[in-house]
Amino acid sequence: MRRIFASLLLPLAFAASSAVAAEEIVINGSTTVLPVMQKAGEAFMAANPGITLAISGGGSGNGIKALNEGLCQIAMSSRDIKASEREEGKAKGVNAVRTAIAVDALVPVVHPSNSVAALSTEQLRDIYNGKITDWSQVGGSGGSIVVVSRDTSSGTFETWAEMIMKKEKVVPSALMQASNGAVAQTVAKNRRAIGYIGFGYLNASLKKIRVNGVEAGQDTALSGEWPLARELYVFTNGEPGGAVQKLLAYLLDPRKGQEKVREAGFIPLQAKAGK
Repeated sequence: MRRIFASLLLPLAFAASSAVAAEEIVINGSTTVLPVMQKAGEAFMAANPGITLAISGGGSGNGIKALNEGLCQIAMSSRDIKASEREEGKAKGVNAVRTAIAVDALVPVVHPSNSVAALSTEQLRDIYNGKITDWSQVGGSGGSIVVVSRDTSSGTFETWAEMIMKKEKVVPSALMQASNGAVAQTVAKNRRAIGYIGFGYLNASLKKIRVNGVEAGQDTALSGEWPLARELYVFTNGEPGGAVQKLLAYLLDPRKGQEKVREAGFIPLQAKAGK
């Protein structure tokens, strides 16, 4: 039985043939990229019965670390590799090569009952650094703000730190979550909470916040109007070959992997190319 292994928070197994797999590709990293890889992986294995994918989350930093330590063949990441990570890899004979596989819009979210619909980047920064502590300070009906954040090993956390926090620290009382799914669940259950998630994790139990008067969407992410747009990546040790190359080619195929990007709620690369 072949099987995709997902993160602990997002368990998912896909049935496959009973034949013994000829080759396994181990994939680790970003929980933002995870649903894309899960969807594409299921279809890829069905089309390639001699290849098994073992997929786990844990954050972009953990994925890149696993690649550098030879524990995976592909690292999923929602941010670019750091210079320090690249140097650590080179010291171990690893040359991390980046491939973009999708476009994402990082979106602030609140409970649907929250009357606040829009915030500026400055207001978001002051909520997350603890200067703004009550919803009444940003036009809401009042009540202390519960700040929900990704953990520090997350590429999503680092994107938020770069684009919103501008080197300021997140308030110590913030509820740090290990995945996009955990952030979404926490905010959906707390009327006073605010969090941020990848575009593909939006659902009816959350209300997305406009930022600087702009609504998150495919068009605004691709045009750069949305201030929290980013690419999603996979990293390999050198230029991919063999089964890894076959998987990456599948991911980048407009009619195959890129359709799975769309199904996962993210933005296909060809949409960007068409702009």
